[in-house]
Amino acid sequence: MKILFPATLVAAALALTACGGGGGGNDAPASNSGTVNVAITDNPSCGFNHVWVTVQQIRVNGSATAGDNDAGWQTLTLATPQRIDLLSLTNGVLQQLGQFPLSAGQYQQIRLVLVANANTVVPTTASGADGTEVALSTPSATQSGYKVIGNFTVQPNTLTDLVLDFDACRSIVQKGNGSYSLKPVVTATPVVVSGRIKGYVSPNEVGATVYAEQNGHVIKGTVVNTDGSFTLAPLVQSSVNGNYDVVVVDKGYADAIIRAVPVTANADTTVSTAAAPISTPASGIQIASGSATSASDGILVRVLQTVNGGTYEIASMVTNGSFSFTLPAGMPTYVGTYSSSLPIALTSDGNAAGQYQIEADETVTGAVQTTPINITSSSITNLNFKF
Repeated sequence: MKILFPATLVAAALALTACGGGGGGNDAPASNSGTVNVAITDNPSCGFNHVWVTVQQIRVNGSATAGDNDAGWQTLTLATPQRIDLLSLTNGVLQQLGQFPLSAGQYQQIRLVLVANANTVVPTTASGADGTEVALSTPSATQSGYKVIGNFTVQPNTLTDLVLDFDACRSIVQKGNGSYSLKPVVTATPVVVSGRIKGYVSPNEVGATVYAEQNGHVIKGTVVNTDGSFTLAPLVQSSVNGNYDVVVVDKGYADAIIRAVPVTANADTTVSTAAAPISTPASGIQIASGSATSASDGILVRVLQTVNGGTYEIASMVTNGSFSFTLPAGMPTYVGTYSSSLPIALTSDGNAAGQYQIEADETVTGAVQTTPINITSSSITNLNFKF
């Protein structure tokens, strides 16, 4: 997910205080300082209707190895901590945190500081309605800040736009006892090297989830708007990290994949239009469920599908207990390769119908276990991984 701050923060930005911490400060000479504009956004979350986090600070340091109390930390503190529903931030929506001065240079560490005991989730019930709001337990890292993946550079006398992308699906650990803990996975992307992938799906599939993936790993995801449109952003331009595969997943329809989609900085790449949306046939569904347990604080369980020689992530969640996925079972996956000439033709791969791999990744040791499944004719409910 990407984290964006609420619109109220635009007005509140004037009340934000930039202050030094750990021996560092923001009072650099004007000739050797710039300004960073910080926004936050989100990916879709698996199994939740709301994910509430309360943000109080962002901390940055030019040293990749600086400890919590070392010199060089510069801190942006909100005058009042802000409670944000991450799931309200999809399809490239960015909410501004504000602007603050920073010494010119490259920053190797970014930390997001949340208020302890002020973060909650609202699970999705079987009917799709809100469940009971449940507290998210947070470790002591809330005091020094959660590490953000990425770095950025501030040029003298310039404005640097930075987006913090909060991946709630991989940040919330579901415990075996029914509780939840927070282990944030947040990525920082400078806007100067990012672009967008846009498109439409069939009006029948407005509940679909769309992912931008590389090498079978989700980089960015979003839920389709009510008009069928979607935006995947920000995505680092292809000249830096390569092209992306766009994967469309909906419970009652066959999956769709558009491979090798390029991204250009500060531009849109369109993969489909409202007049010719991505559309696949309806499909029966089955359940893949079981448990994944470890002595650590979470296992990433991923559903993978191999199509025409490529492997793609269809769904995922982090757990230390049970997991359950509702997956298309009755139809093949439809695959095409990006072309600027639209519409992009999608061809069915019948060999992929109902065929998946369930992969469990132990997030501390890095150990991996994988089990192939075939749910063409029935659900599989006894998948178990233990580390």
